[in-house]
Amino acid sequence: MFPSTDPQADAGFIVLQADRAHAMSGSNTICVVTALLETGTVAMREPETVVVLETAAGLVRATASCRDGRCERVTFDGVPSFVEALDVPLDVPGVGAITVDIAYGGCYYVLVDAAKLGLRLTRAAARDIVEAATAVSGAARASIVVRHPTVPEIDFLSYVMVVGDDDVMVVGDDDPSARRLRGATVLSGRVDRSPCGTGNAARLACLAARGIAHEGDRFVATSLIDSEFVVELIGTTTVGDRPAVLPRISGRGWVVGTRTAAIDATDPYQRGFVLSDVWGTEIAEIADRG
Repeated sequence: MFPSTDPQADAGFIVLQADRAHAMSGSNTICVVTALLETGTVAMREPETVVVLETAAGLVRATASCRDGRCERVTFDGVPSFVEALDVPLDVPGVGAITVDIAYGGCYYVLVDAAKLGLRLTRAAARDIVEAATAVSGAARASIVVRHPTVPEIDFLSYVMVVGDDDVMVVGDDDPSARRLRGATVLSGRVDRSPCGTGNAARLACLAARGIAHEGDRFVATSLIDSEFVVELIGTTTVGDRPAVLPRISGRGWVVGTRTAAIDATDPYQRGFVLSDVWGTEIAEIADRG
């Protein structure tokens, strides 16, 4: 979290993952608002506090439900989200020829059906999901070019979201007609613990483009570990010349620890140090592509 450069915002934040900085994150928005309020950095007002955050994708307005000094839920209006392309053919090593959707929900996503990868969205399948999504990510980044129509600096695919599991024995099975969504977002060799705010915003744009989601629709989205967000389509707009949806995401975050960093005047490496890559081949390739 940082002081905002925009006077309309209470704070700014940068989404740093292991591979790079990303423009926006829904789960991190919820966490940042929770931390700002519960630490007193932004004054909490019960029963609701409005917090405006500055992100690289634009301003995000959040409303926190507060009680007894705790932030019990955060609801935020995501940035306008749109489809880049539907049913894009992709040849994925180890998987074969499949189609994917490319959509923007604050970051650019590759969305792929679990069934196309021969997978189920269960905890036991986590390693297989990560491996397949990593292969999809590599193939997509090698062949698909994206650039946000009004924020040209956002010109890269951030994550792969594996979606869809219609097994009624799975908690939160995927059935958009029944307003249930299930997905697993894969980033830097791991699965997101949250249902993923920006990913579901991107998926909402795809559902709207296919006529499955409409203004006023409200979905419950679950992750691989069955955590839940509420995802709503609250309106439509345009981004450049592209039709876009206005998503609203709701969930809860928790403060689990604090850390204080300091600089010692006698430390010869006060400003850090630089080495050749130590993160591994995948992260090095991502960094090389900028």
